[in-house]
Amino acid sequence: RRLFVLVLTDVLSLSSPVSYSTWPFFSFNFPLGQMTDLIYTEKELVQSLKEYIQAEESKLAAVKSWANKLDVLTRASTSDPEVYLAHPVNAYKLMKRLNTEWSELESLVLQDPSDGFISNMTVHRQYFPDEEDEKGAAKALMRLQDTYKLDSESFSKGKLPGMHHNAVLTVDDCYDMGKTAYNEADYYHAVLWMQQALRQMDAGEEHVVSKADVLDYLSYSVYQMGDLPRAIELTRRLVAIDSSHQRAGGNLRYFENLLSKQLKELNQEVQEPATEEPIQLGTYKRPKDYLPEREIYEGLCRGEGVKMTSERRSRLYCRYHDGNRNPRLLLQPMKEEDEWDSPHIVRYLNALSDSEIEKIKELAKPRLARATVRDPKTGVLTTANYRVSKSAWLEGEEDPVIERVNQRIEDITGLTTQTAELLQIANYGVGGQYEPHFDFSRKDEPDAFKTLGTGNRVATFLNYMSDVEAGGATVFPDFGAAIYPKKGTAVFWYNLFRSGEGDYRTRHAACPVLVGCKWVSNKWIHERGQEFRRPCGLTEVD
Repeated sequence: RRLFVLVLTDVLSLSSPVSYSTWPFFSFNFPLGQMTDLIYTEKELVQSLKEYIQAEESKLAAVKSWANKLDVLTRASTSDPEVYLAHPVNAYKLMKRLNTEWSELESLVLQDPSDGFISNMTVHRQYFPDEEDEKGAAKALMRLQDTYKLDSESFSKGKLPGMHHNAVLTVDDCYDMGKTAYNEADYYHAVLWMQQALRQMDAGEEHVVSKADVLDYLSYSVYQMGDLPRAIELTRRLVAIDSSHQRAGGNLRYFENLLSKQLKELNQEVQEPATEEPIQLGTYKRPKDYLPEREIYEGLCRGEGVKMTSERRSRLYCRYHDGNRNPRLLLQPMKEEDEWDSPHIVRYLNALSDSEIEKIKELAKPRLARATVRDPKTGVLTTANYRVSKSAWLEGEEDPVIERVNQRIEDITGLTTQTAELLQIANYGVGGQYEPHFDFSRKDEPDAFKTLGTGNRVATFLNYMSDVEAGGATVFPDFGAAIYPKKGTAVFWYNLFRSGEGDYRTRHAACPVLVGCKWVSNKWIHERGQEFRRPCGLTEVD
């Protein structure tokens, strides 16, 4: 799904109009003193009325400002949506805007009933992203930041590889990014983004969030990263700005005592913390996580560590492939290129036409849902944090194009698709990825495909249905291969040896999309029905 972004503007926060209790009726024989009180009461009412009018005018001015700025931006965004929507910062700001700022605007308008606006909001709100979506978009930016080693300033200024149009993050955007990380106890990213908010704030950029709030989050996050001297310096800055801050004084004393205790244990004298310097991308080491090959995987995504040597390249060839003289390929054989020698991975050119791609996307878009993985213990499909994309499944009977694509895969591979899974279409948007995984089930996952009754996944046929401006490669961490998307092409490899044993070298990943939008469709081909098409070998690793 492609997204577009609107520029953030400040929304005035207005107090509710003054409400008055019902006034009793007074006769003219009312004492003069009480009548005098009414005069002053009337004066107060007039003043309240003026304040109400001023509030309404301020509200209308704010709404007009929104309308004018958004009108300019929507004209710009709709002039070339493909280019405008490709920027990941834009996607994050849309999530943030529709979940937060538009709600503020709604509250502003609700102060004086406006049926037209509210009814429109009610109709469209069901399509708005929620808090989880905004959080997910923020995490996607952090994922890209880690994978492609982009500092927060590059993101903030919109300077991304392959982008000619920048989308900037404001002080408040950076603060919200940091707060999202902080709330997830991700202090590494909280530090990076709070530091960027502080940097832009110190440079004089306009902001709504207070510097005290930024320093509060930043100092504690730095402490959580184990940097006590810097936490002390930042907390001192916070105290200097707001001496009455409810936590700053206590935190400062705690940090200073803790540092003093640590230095005494090391037989070192207590020293004044050095002058605080800006925190850079490499100031702190990113904490390890559940993925053992993360560094290799992310390096391959950046194009680092690819083990394509000149000797290996000399063993790669291109050829015409007729599917062992398949009648449908004799007159127009497929163009086949070797991508890797062992395990053997090949790419087929012109595997899908533009019209076929558009038809497949047209059929899939209404059904796109959060992509799932098969639980190895139960065999049930479920969502997972390591796979971030939208997917849909299409049957051959639904449209002649799907039937034709299935037949083409069978012709090219020589394997039957009668026992294969449905054609899966996946859309990877901003930060979309699929971390290193196996397509086949391992020995400790005997029930992974039990419900299908077609055996293990013997092979994978992956169609690339779009080009990707930056990122989105298919990488194999075990042997250091990186295969880049090219619209209309397809790659194919076997997941199992002829013996039925899994080829563990085929553990692979879909790198996060940095710029653009990635569409793929894949066919997982199973063992059943291949007995005579791919006979068993003489050894376990044939």
